Amino acid sequence: MYRFYNPVRTYLGNGCFGNIKEIIAEAVGTPKNIVLLVWSESVLEMEIVQNFLKEDAYAVKPIIFTNANPTVENLFTLYTEAKAVTYDLVVAIGGGSVLDAAKTLACLQNMEIQSEEDVRNIINEKTYASPKCKWIGVPTTSGTGSEVTCWATIWDMKKGKKLSVERQDNYAAAAVVDATFTASMPMSLAVSSALDAVAHATESYWANARNPVTKALALYAIKAIMESIDDLITNYGNTKAGDVMAMGSMIAGLAFSNTRTTACHSISYPLTMHYGVPHGVAVSMLVAPMIVCNDAYLEDKEDLLDAFGVKCVEEIQEKMDAIHKKAGIKSRLCDWNVAKEDIDFLVKNAFTKGRIDNNPRVLCEADVRTILQNIY
Repeated sequence: MYRFYNPVRTYLGNGCFGNIKEIIAEAVGTPKNIVLLVWSESVLEMEIVQNFLKEDAYAVKPIIFTNANPTVENLFTLYTEAKAVTYDLVVAIGGGSVLDAAKTLACLQNMEIQSEEDVRNIINEKTYASPKCKWIGVPTTSGTGSEVTCWATIWDMKKGKKLSVERQDNYAAAAVVDATFTASMPMSLAVSSALDAVAHATESYWANARNPVTKALALYAIKAIMESIDDLITNYGNTKAGDVMAMGSMIAGLAFSNTRTTACHSISYPLTMHYGVPHGVAVSMLVAPMIVCNDAYLEDKEDLLDAFGVKCVEEIQEKMDAIHKKAGIKSRLCDWNVAKEDIDFLVKNAFTKGRIDNNPRVLCEADVRTILQNIY
């Protein structure tokens, strides 16, 4: 028996954030106090956000959260700042890091937390509470799909670990996918974000937890993004391409909200934590070699190749390399100051439970070493 579940109300379209009052009423009801979590002061200066801040139906408290790859320390600081506000809704405008922070804030809201160590222990032991407030996600990058998933990634740099906050009752009350907010992204970030969404969809397609619904969503997302990504690069700022990326990212999010990711993400984590490779770049480097690795285990492979617009798995590497080059994205480990002798360290740290074991092919250290050597 197959199951698919995703309760997020989704609103799409250029300028749809302008209807935020109606969206809140429909998705949440009548909150009194709202924390508006944004990635930059510049967001607060946007006219559609200014109109929201002036809304007299509720009090809105802006908090700027600039941290990429949020850490335990970042979360404690955010918790402390937000605790001064009695809020019953969080509206988060930002990339995956901001949305992940909003999810975590919802879970930590009514807990007594005195230190960073408390945050670390709560997340490690998964003793965070059922969220007492709702959150609404407004993505400013088209890649993470975080607006329609119920888990958040938090980094514990002191312990060298990637942590996860996850509760089935912590899906967003609404996702507002408005490409207006993605227009200011640097082109390289827009492309790496789009390729992150391709990774989400590809991994969802072959995940051990896949089902017919997730496979259909995954194929749609891959095809939509891959058909428009050249236009995104060549005519950057093209509204149509931006809309496609925003929609593709959200649909990929719907797919992997039910399957989770697999080996690409598991192998990418130490690249981000220890070498500062941006997450979208790290997973995009791994998509092609992982497809080759999983070749014999791919179900309905022709459908996947068609979505990528290629005839065989080997062509995917050529296509991804061409996209990286055109967008000015460094796509080899040596470009990110990874030494050849560091590969053994990366291999040892590439096996994240729940991700590596969700891959259709069981991987050993030798397999991961070959994959990393192929992108060195």
